[in-house]
Amino acid sequence: MKYIVVILDGAADRPLVDTETPYDGQTILEAAAIPVLDLMARQGRVGLARTVPEGCEPSSAAACTSILGYDPARYGVGRGAIEAAGMGIELADDEVALRVNTLIIEDGLMSSYACDHIETASSRALVSELAAELNDDTFTLHPGLAYRHLLVVKGHRELLDLQFTPPHDITGQPIDGHLPRGGAGADLLLNLMERAHKLLPTLPANLDRIAHGLRAATDLWPFWPGVAPKDLVSFTERFGKTAALSSGVDLLGGLAVLFGLDRLDIAGVTDGLDNDFAAQASGSLDALADHDLVVIHIEAPDEEGHAGNIFGKIAALEKIDSQVMTRILTYAKQHAGEGVRVLALPDHPTPIELLTHTGDPVPWLLWGTGIEPGLAPVEAYNEFTAADTGVMIDPGAGLMELLLAGGDGGGELA
Repeated sequence: MKYIVVILDGAADRPLVDTETPYDGQTILEAAAIPVLDLMARQGRVGLARTVPEGCEPSSAAACTSILGYDPARYGVGRGAIEAAGMGIELADDEVALRVNTLIIEDGLMSSYACDHIETASSRALVSELAAELNDDTFTLHPGLAYRHLLVVKGHRELLDLQFTPPHDITGQPIDGHLPRGGAGADLLLNLMERAHKLLPTLPANLDRIAHGLRAATDLWPFWPGVAPKDLVSFTERFGKTAALSSGVDLLGGLAVLFGLDRLDIAGVTDGLDNDFAAQASGSLDALADHDLVVIHIEAPDEEGHAGNIFGKIAALEKIDSQVMTRILTYAKQHAGEGVRVLALPDHPTPIELLTHTGDPVPWLLWGTGIEPGLAPVEAYNEFTAADTGVMIDPGAGLMELLLAGGDGGGELA
């Protein structure tokens, strides 16, 4: 048996209201043309899952940990440490890793948490120039992908006790009250942020952006601290299956490293609508030649949700359906004798109206060999048809067992 997990990052939503589009009253999943996902929903099982346990931040760190079959409350790792693993950075026991964004603050407002979705080459150059000025025995900046970077702080574990606000949670809002706060370590980070703010207007990479008619990065914003994890159990040890993972973001790459999944390097895989969806699907399916299970994580719906782009989020889902799910359907037909099961779901909602994540349960579908339609069959795949089945997997970490057991176990069915 081969197993395929498709994570439609942030795809779940709320009904659109007063958008001046034809889609008012519908969620993005309802509005998008996704015939393959709808077909799988009709032929398989559908329900809701709580991938973000009560008390956990509604981020992909917790939600994707759940989807991989691990309870975040037990196996959760601070996001900074996950991203460090994804970047190949080994943390010492006295080091704290924080995610840090290059972004734009104007008139005290969070203008762009992603520095207008800065390209990786430009952002790497910018952060490398900052690192040359700021790195010392305490701070080390590591350039990452697009606007996402890493700050490693040595000798200050008190940073774990601070309060942080992810910048995508306050798009268009004042930053007052949202800077690092709540302890002595806050001043350490605030001082670094102020030094970066003063340096950024002078850096060649920023001046080059201005010369090309682009907005300059104004600030660094650290958040999501974490330390090196201990005593994690590998996916193969936990489930007895070999697995690989494809993603365009370091977070998922870090989870792959920490839980022992092979990280696939597929050309053209990105975090946005420019992702080569077809190449990601084909490369991931090729990995099933020597793995039992593959995870295909697609970031684009989440990015469009943060941007409040209705049409972009619809386009992302339609590309997933037409270029990823169609290839999975073809693969399943070609390998019917061996057996193929598919689990597809968002990790968390990223509602257009909120521009950020929520911890609401997400719709999942389970399709393939040995999977029969549930007692409440559905006609389409979306939040409401999933809720109407009355099936809830809580905790969401039970989804992996449900996939591997063929719909007979994992989680609580209510």
